[in-house]
Amino acid sequence: MLQQVNGHGSGSAAHSGESLREDLQELLGGEVPPQQLNDLTKVNPVTLETVLRCLQARYMADTFYTNAGCTLVAMNPFKPVPQLYSPELMREYHAASQPQTLKPHIFTVGEQTYRNVKSLIEPVNQSVVVSGESGAGKTWTSRCLMKFYAVVAASPTSWESHKVAERIEQRILNSNPVMEAFGNACTLRNSNSSRFGKFIQLQLNGAQQMTGAAVQTYLLEKTRVACQAPSERNFHIFYQIYKGAHAEERVRWHLPEGAAFSWLPHPERTLEGLWLGFLYRGLFRGDQGGHASFGHRCPHPEQHLSGSVGTSALLLGLPEDHLLETLQIRTIRAGRGQQVFQKPCSQAECNTRRDCLAKLVYARLFDWLVSVINSSICAAPDSWTTFIGLLDVYGFESFPSNSLEQLCINYANEKLQQHFVAHYLRAQQEEYAVEGLEWSFVSYQDNQPCLDLIEGSPVSICSLINEECRLNRPSSAAQLQTRIESALTGHPRLGRDRLSPEPSFIVLHYAGPVRYRTVGLVEKNKDPVPPELTRLLQQSQDPLLKVLFPADPEDKSQEEPSGQNRAPVLTVVSKFKASLEQLLQVLHGTTPHYIRCIKPNSQAQAQIFHREEVLSQLEACGLVETIHISAAGFPIRVSHRNFMERYQLLRRLRPAITPSPHGPCPDGGRSECPPCTEPATLQGLLQEILHALPAPLHCGRTKVFMTDSTLELLERGRAQVLEQCARRIQRGWRRHRCRTQARRRRAAVLIQAAVRSWLTRKHVQQLHAAATVIKRAWREWRIRMAFLASEELDGVEEKHSPHAPCSPGSSPLPPAQTRLQGAITHLWPLGLALANAAVGVHGFQRKLVVFACLQLPVGSPRSCAVQTAQEQAGVLSIRALPQGSIRFHCRKSPLRYADTCPGPSPDSVTGFNQILLERHRPGHV
Repeated sequence: MLQQVNGHGSGSAAHSGESLREDLQELLGGEVPPQQLNDLTKVNPVTLETVLRCLQARYMADTFYTNAGCTLVAMNPFKPVPQLYSPELMREYHAASQPQTLKPHIFTVGEQTYRNVKSLIEPVNQSVVVSGESGAGKTWTSRCLMKFYAVVAASPTSWESHKVAERIEQRILNSNPVMEAFGNACTLRNSNSSRFGKFIQLQLNGAQQMTGAAVQTYLLEKTRVACQAPSERNFHIFYQIYKGAHAEERVRWHLPEGAAFSWLPHPERTLEGLWLGFLYRGLFRGDQGGHASFGHRCPHPEQHLSGSVGTSALLLGLPEDHLLETLQIRTIRAGRGQQVFQKPCSQAECNTRRDCLAKLVYARLFDWLVSVINSSICAAPDSWTTFIGLLDVYGFESFPSNSLEQLCINYANEKLQQHFVAHYLRAQQEEYAVEGLEWSFVSYQDNQPCLDLIEGSPVSICSLINEECRLNRPSSAAQLQTRIESALTGHPRLGRDRLSPEPSFIVLHYAGPVRYRTVGLVEKNKDPVPPELTRLLQQSQDPLLKVLFPADPEDKSQEEPSGQNRAPVLTVVSKFKASLEQLLQVLHGTTPHYIRCIKPNSQAQAQIFHREEVLSQLEACGLVETIHISAAGFPIRVSHRNFMERYQLLRRLRPAITPSPHGPCPDGGRSECPPCTEPATLQGLLQEILHALPAPLHCGRTKVFMTDSTLELLERGRAQVLEQCARRIQRGWRRHRCRTQARRRRAAVLIQAAVRSWLTRKHVQQLHAAATVIKRAWREWRIRMAFLASEELDGVEEKHSPHAPCSPGSSPLPPAQTRLQGAITHLWPLGLALANAAVGVHGFQRKLVVFACLQLPVGSPRSCAVQTAQEQAGVLSIRALPQGSIRFHCRKSPLRYADTCPGPSPDSVTGFNQILLERHRPGHV
């Protein structure tokens, strides 16, 4: 807590920044520099002087936004600060978990309204009321808020949603210069003053994505078209057309260079030059009328009809004589038979009818522009569910000469101030008392008496002006002043300036006293439109005028009804009051947020802080009382049922402080508390809910009261519980998914094993079948070979050679040699093959093997000559009878045999011996 000190500094606007900081540090105890106090509720004590000095220190340090409890104070920097409104900064505030912890900014208000829409806390619809004096920066603030919503209210994952939001944003932002050109003008207090009120409704769907927008306007100051106060100018669009038109367009629109027009005062200023190119690229395209159509809308401002009636008729697409006759002759219907009389008009009446024609065309054109903009950006009724409203109205005005326009403008500001007082000051304190909360009331400035003076019943200023309009008599300014003073004598908010040379009355507004002239007040309130002027414009050949003034009576939605039948309803004050009540009805159905724009100086220069001007603005808006109530009050109020429905799940946080952090709560976290209406029952449930989440919360008889910080704590706890529930659901789902995957994996393994076993068995069966086929084929081939061999030996007679037996003188062989010879005999084909191989035994051993295989007589080696094949490898096919016979039989064989083998003579050697002799030449024996 900051130290409390008493006393007031005596600094002035000329104090340097250093001395101001020293004074404020001394005033605030030297703990926190004043430029670092983001919230004025931390200023101690809260007085006009301390608040003023803190705002001055922050303004000189280029810090233009400061929180004042439930209100944001915005100082007009009067210089471009692009880094303060960059898209990166918008995303930073949007992505912050707690935007309130960041520096004060209009993006904080925008993000708070957007999150309130997402949280669906009643009332769901949001509204931002931007108020302040003329030139305080309300239009710029509304423009920046629209850009912020266009950035954050688009889905980052949906390209279509992003394109829709970007298209709506672009069209809204493109419409701003158009509406400012047609609705803004240069006044004594602001070079770009809005001369109409504007309520922009940003439409959001169920996913909080921007789907469309709608613009509603209030009380265009159309009298400025034909009448401007001294040192003021007409609407910007006339100067833009006059200065920016090309040579061809000047000829077509009859706008010669250097021409002077009495309705275009002070054309030397060049404020509109920056917007002219955009208007030519955006507005003057084929979809909005074109150059020529807008040129026809420009009323020619010559004072004398004789010199300009031809040009005006040409531009309006009307016959010259018909236009002149309508402006100079008045048509009157009188008598029981409604007889028609024509009466010539005086010069003053002609000028009035001319001005009425110009104002009528301009008002219809402005309404048409608004309808065109709405048709381009408005979404279908079934495509959006909630909205965020931006209210940008003209600021409080007090000029040397004030008339009906200033009365309506200040009346609207009084209504908005009363809405703020009713919502934040009076209603909250009264509700605290009704709900049984301990509360010490804070005194504040209530402007209800001023509203009673302006709009009260049965007698008020508006009712007296309307009554004067209904009376069938010439209006008198002095008589109106006398009626107001006599009917409202003694009213605390009505004053009188006895030194004024002209009839007038003074209203003590919340922002200060304003003197209103009664001259011309009744005529402006009547706003008479002669029916012959409307019928004249319905006969125009211009395409746009045909749209603005349709000939079909069913399409005359914008035509003003006859003043004789519905005079009390059709006055300017009555229509403005009805539209203002409709606006306030919309605001009462929303959660309002307030931005107070402050103008630091009247010269519109940067780094200049006029204390007296700022002090009067702080007093007018009741900022000090707002800070007091915001510091001690509870701006959030939720009914018992809604509170329990939204925050009863916070009971799930109780296991977080038990020894088992992951253990279930006693009721499993599924118990539902019954609807409660008794405060005692609710207190017990609240203690259970807030057991693990302590917060400063007060329970009334029917509602729960809390601060913004408490709401943030509850929302954060609710998000924590929802996150825990989501994690439990995720864990259960993952466990179920893992179990399912494990079962599927086991089933897949079993299926794979079965399939592989079946494939293996099938492969083995195929191999077994193949082996059986191979064996069968091998056996068949072997049997066939055996059969062929037996066929070759069929019918052969064994003839033993007489030289085969052993000689008588030979001795019998030993048993081992006998067994060896038997083995050789049985294996004689193999031995024969080895004997004829290129490798193996050599020399005498080879001969022995050959003799043994052929069973030749050993005793008479010279009787047969044996030659072995040593030059070539391989064994030929041999079929022979080795049983002591040398006869060979080879049927179907290339072998040829002989009966005997008498000698080595080639002529006597045939068959197998011949083969051997041929293969083993002499010299190899």
